[in-house]
Amino acid sequence: MTDFLGALLPFWLQIVGAAVLGAIVGSFLGAALVRLPEKRSVVTGRSACDGCGRALTIAELIPVLSWLAQRGKCRTCGGPIGGWQLACELGGAAIAIGAVWLADAGLTLAAMLMGWQLLLLALLDLRHLWLPRVLVGWLAASGIAVVAAQAWAVGSFDPILVSLTGGALGFGLLWLVAKVYLKSRGREGMGAGDPPLLGAIGLWLGPLGVVEVMLGASILGILAAIVMLVSKRSIAADTALPLGTCIAATAWPLFLLQGLG
Repeated sequence: MTDFLGALLPFWLQIVGAAVLGAIVGSFLGAALVRLPEKRSVVTGRSACDGCGRALTIAELIPVLSWLAQRGKCRTCGGPIGGWQLACELGGAAIAIGAVWLADAGLTLAAMLMGWQLLLLALLDLRHLWLPRVLVGWLAASGIAVVAAQAWAVGSFDPILVSLTGGALGFGLLWLVAKVYLKSRGREGMGAGDPPLLGAIGLWLGPLGVVEVMLGASILGILAAIVMLVSKRSIAADTALPLGTCIAATAWPLFLLQGLG
């Protein structure tokens, strides 16, 4: 579908369309980022100001532009509209643009789907140190679906075998690390959602991708620790770092570079 549209539309129009679509999806992700930790429905209920509860107008729901026009504040109570919302909208747009620009032929929609899911998971882990199993499950299911479509297209079961191997390696690798840490230190050293997340990503990227993601996530984690030290924030043995965020931030660029595992 994207290849067909690409043949009909000039590239600049594809980019503009992707940016608009991505910002709209990002707006939904921003609502999910707020509502999911509060156990509120993401699909029902009108959007409202978190401060005064006033229902937002259509104009106030326009992604990015409404935030900028209101300078990040509610028009009624002056309460702040969190920067997280703007980050989701800009991130969603950037993912859509990156997918159109850089993804392999035939994988544009898959790259968007993967990127948007990883964006929400990364921000949930960064903000709440929480990786909902349901969302990780959707990431895994969509990965299997994309790989199954590829296997059908090439007439071979090999892509599915590679995918399943990557999923098993991703989950097993972090599960083993967590168990060894627990046994040697006597306390949990990793969030329960990290092994399933890497397993889900392994379904998309395959076993080699799992290794590359772990290397990239480790580098990001070291850089985050350096930033914390430079900013004079204390780091102790039990300081929590969002490993899931580092994993997600590494996985999507790798998908753009190499495609499916």
